[in-house]
Parts: sequence; C-alpha cells; structure tokens
Amino acid sequence: MEKLVVLFALYTLVAGQGGKSSPPAYTTALETALRTEIFTGYSHLQRPMKQVQVNIELTLLTVNDLNIKDQSLSVSAQLSMKWQDFRLMWDSSTTLSQDYTNIKFLFSNENYMWRPCIFIENSVQDLSVISNPNTPMRLNQQGFVQWSPAGIYMVNCESDITYYPLDYQTCDLKLTTSSYTTYEIRLQMVKNVVNLDFYTKNGEWELLSATGMQSDDKARGGESFSSLTFRFHLRRRPLFHVLNTMFPVALMALLIPLTFKLHVDSGEKIGYSLTVLLAYAVYLSVISENIPSTSVSVCYMSIYLAAVLGVGTISVLFVIIVINVFHTPVEKPIPKWTRRFISLLMKIFCWKGTSCHLKSNKTETVEKTPVTEFTKTPVMTSIDEVEAEDVEEETEMTWKLVAAVLDYLFFLIFMFVVLLSTVIFVSVIVLKYVTY
Repeated sequence: MEKLVVLFALYTLVAGQGGKSSPPAYTTALETALRTEIFTGYSHLQRPMKQVQVNIELTLLTVNDLNIKDQSLSVSAQLSMKWQDFRLMWDSSTTLSQDYTNIKFLFSNENYMWRPCIFIENSVQDLSVISNPNTPMRLNQQGFVQWSPAGIYMVNCESDITYYPLDYQTCDLKLTTSSYTTYEIRLQMVKNVVNLDFYTKNGEWELLSATGMQSDDKARGGESFSSLTFRFHLRRRPLFHVLNTMFPVALMALLIPLTFKLHVDSGEKIGYSLTVLLAYAVYLSVISENIPSTSVSVCYMSIYLAAVLGVGTISVLFVIIVINVFHTPVEKPIPKWTRRFISLLMKIFCWKGTSCHLKSNKTETVEKTPVTEFTKTPVMTSIDEVEAEDVEEETEMTWKLVAAVLDYLFFLIFMFVVLLSTVIFVSVIVLKYVTY
C-alpha cells in the first residue's frame, strides 16, 4: 500500500512539471497578438511617466561645410535617443494573456509611439521638432525605446576670422526640448564624446575634437527646458590657402620695392607702380568677399593687405618725386644740403666711383691748427687733396645722379618694410596654427 502511495506522488509530481508549457515560438501571428495587447488603449500623445529621462548620443557622419561668411556649419549626423515606456513592456514581470518572451523586439514609428519633442535651438535652416516617420523605433521587452533619426543639420556658428586663412573655428549644435519642461523631460548625455566611428573626413576642414556637455536649462516663458550642447573644434587645412592666398599675397608685396629698380628712362615706372597698387586693391576686395562683415574680430590678413596697400600708395608718391627730380633742368643748381645728403648716401651705399669711408672728425681738428705755408706737413697735403677731390665730386653731381641715389634709398626702405610686415604676418598666423 505504501508503494502505491509513493508511485502516485511521483506521478503527480511529474505530471505537474510536464504541465508547464514552454513559451510559444515566434510567429507573425504571435507578434500581431502582442501588438494588439500592448497598444490597446495606448496613446502616443501621452508621455510614459511623470519625468522621462532621454539618453542622447550623437554620431557624426561628416562635416559638409563651414561657411565663415554666412557663419553657418552644416553636418550630417545621427541622433540616437533612448528612453523607457513602461506601458509597452512584455517581459516576465508583466501580466499579459500569454507568454511573449520569444519576441525580443518590436518595431514601430512615431505615428504610433510617443517620442520626445526635441529641436535644434541654433538651427538656421529648420526650427521644427526633430521628426522622421521613416526611421523605425526599436522596442525591447523592458519597454526601452531606441530611436536614431539621421539628417543634415545646419546651425549657426560664430566665426573667428582673426587668423584667416589658417583659422580654427568652434561651433555648437544645441538641443533642447519643446513644450515639455525640465520636470517632464530630462535630456541626458550618454557620454561626453561624440561618436566618430562612421566619420568621413572633410577636404577643407580638419576635425580636432567633438564633445558633448550638459547645458544649463533654458528659460522660456517662465518655464525651464532641458538642454544639451555638442561642440566641434575645426581647423582649416592649410595647403590650398597657402598656395592660393598667402603665397600670391607675399609675392605681390615684393613687387612694390622693385618699382624703384625700374629706370626712369623706361617710361614705365609710374605705370608699373599703379598696376601693382591696383592688383593689391583687387586682391583685398576678393579676400573681403570671403570673410564675414563683422567688427567683433579683425582678420590679420585684412590688416596685412591694408598695410601693404598703404605702403604701395606711399611708394607711388615717392616714385613721382624721383621722376620730378630726374627731369629737373640741368640749369637749376643743386642745393648745398642736397649735395651733402646725397654725398653721405653715396658713401654709405658704396656708390660706384665713391669711397666707402666716411670723413673722420679728426680732419676738422687738424684744419683748426694754425700753420703756415712753410710748415705744412705731408699729412696736411693729403687732407687738402681729399678736400679737393670732394669738391670735384660735388661739381660732377647732377639731378639724374640724385634721382638714382634716391631710387636706391627708397628701394632699401620699402624692401625692409615689406619684408618685416610679411615676416610678422606669416609668423603670427603660422605660430598660432601650429600651437593650437
């Protein structure tokens, strides 16, 4: 009898365990039943809970364009958003009509499921809420919704043109909620670094870094709204602008002092100087068209071009002076101070046929020593001969010689000014570019 009781108990236990049916395998009918059950009475206009936490990650695909004149940045990016909707759970903790655990995910879109209302605050193209019905939402058993809409976003970027064309820019993409306040939706950063796994390089701009940060809540109409900021640090690639902007500018600047190497008799001296001046004025207008009309920051390139343009203008005035001196009538005497000044310059420049040694002050001391005709020493005789030579040189000086010496003087002065300004300009922007 006892054996029968034991056997009956074992049978009951085995039968009871066998009565637990395994979850049904996935079928489209099973998914349809699940959708019908969890979406019955569901409204996509109602948020899931009192405060929804939306985790956001930005995946940067490429930098399309950074227009410093329009002060706008265009990027192709994907915004990955994740939040939890408890109304759409079907795991083991839920009380549904049957076991749906073999269905791991469901897919829907924003027409049937709630989504956070988020827009790009500093957009210059579209200020509407981020929306894409063609991008499916991925829903798992725990009610977590993953939505990753992609798009081309154009935002305002306040450009710093100080070091153009070797400049660097910092641009922000600002996200904030619409309608839902901070107490209803809280935006959270998944990580502080933008995802660059799928990034394609831009030919003009080099991406130095891309980061994300939690911004201060935005106040609108007496309410606060959650906000995030993604920041991009960009640097212009140098090769194109070095070859097509900086190099031609430096070469044209060197043409200005060469004006004084052109002989007056050629008849092209004034025409050449005006042509160089005009070329620089045209180049300045071309550069101005590519930079924004702002007074917040001043472009060193514009300062350099304006300075060289001023030097070119002054050089035209000196060219006119040289031409007038050259064509001064021979009958007009050369003033004594002019003779002394030109003689000094000729000695400094070691002008052909002129001694490079300046007259020593000791000569005056010797001249003041009283001597007689009979007590002259050989030294005094030599001094008299030098003075005679000086007098002879002065008598041979002409206006054309004066013009030639002035030409050489102005050539050295303008070459020094142009080289100095060019070296300073290049050093400033290159040093900043390398050390940034």
